[in-house]
Amino acid sequence: MSENLAAMAVFVRVVETGGFSRAAERLGMSKSAVSKQVARLEDRLGARLLNRTTRQLSLTEVGARLFERGQRIIAEAEAAEAEAGSLQAHPSGRIRISAGVSIGQDHLAPQVPALLERYPDLTIDLVLNDRYVDLVEEGYDLALRVGTLEDSALRARHLSPVRVVTAAAPDYLARAGTPLHPRELVTHACLSYSYVEGGTAWRFDGPDGPIRVRFQPRVHCNNGHALAKIAAKGSGVVHLPTFIACDHLSDGSLIPILTAFEPKPTGLHVVYPPGRPVAAKVRAVIDFLAEVFGDPPTWDQPTV
Repeated sequence: MSENLAAMAVFVRVVETGGFSRAAERLGMSKSAVSKQVARLEDRLGARLLNRTTRQLSLTEVGARLFERGQRIIAEAEAAEAEAGSLQAHPSGRIRISAGVSIGQDHLAPQVPALLERYPDLTIDLVLNDRYVDLVEEGYDLALRVGTLEDSALRARHLSPVRVVTAAAPDYLARAGTPLHPRELVTHACLSYSYVEGGTAWRFDGPDGPIRVRFQPRVHCNNGHALAKIAAKGSGVVHLPTFIACDHLSDGSLIPILTAFEPKPTGLHVVYPPGRPVAAKVRAVIDFLAEVFGDPPTWDQPTV
């Protein structure tokens, strides 16, 4: 049984990493040893598990079923071993975190000192980037993701709701008028965020259902803070998360408009890789993030 479990673990790693070479590197084995383990498993089962080509691997129907079950079995076995061996494990070592620039700079980075104070044996590798990173391929322990999560094998925990507001500066509204319905935005100077899918169309939720408004942007930019500052100077209308616009909303340099049509909130999530037990350091950081981000999040709470 132990030999079968070991072979299954090798097979699972081959599928997870996408190849024999990467699996061998992850497992600390030679490529030939990995290949032999998978071949022996196929011989014992009397079925082919992988279709091999010079460029890629693909699962057979039998392989897909075995991978799904095997992944759960290996994860449970590793979790049981970790729990038995380290019930009192103290969070320590390096943890690599990915986050978007705005949420990371404004709302995650200010919490890092408290995290380090709580766990003095942790070291943080924080990478801020607005592209989606591949956690497994790029070696991240966890990531903060904003919006509706796509279906994936990643595990996730919801941290906070994320509201999107439409806003403009008081002098812009005095000059151009205040739109009363989203469709009136086609006559306004709209400032769009280029990293949002469909950056030249904004979504609203009204009494009669969803509304999607397309426009020609006066400014198209890949940074939300830059857009908020441009709007605060009176150049047009923005459609941004409150975690970006909160300071301008608080000091009155941006005024919310079309509040009756505000989109339903999405979410801030922490995501982390599947298929293995969660290390004490990762669990500690996830719990910390759930504690400091909440509902309502700090950026939506009134300032005194």
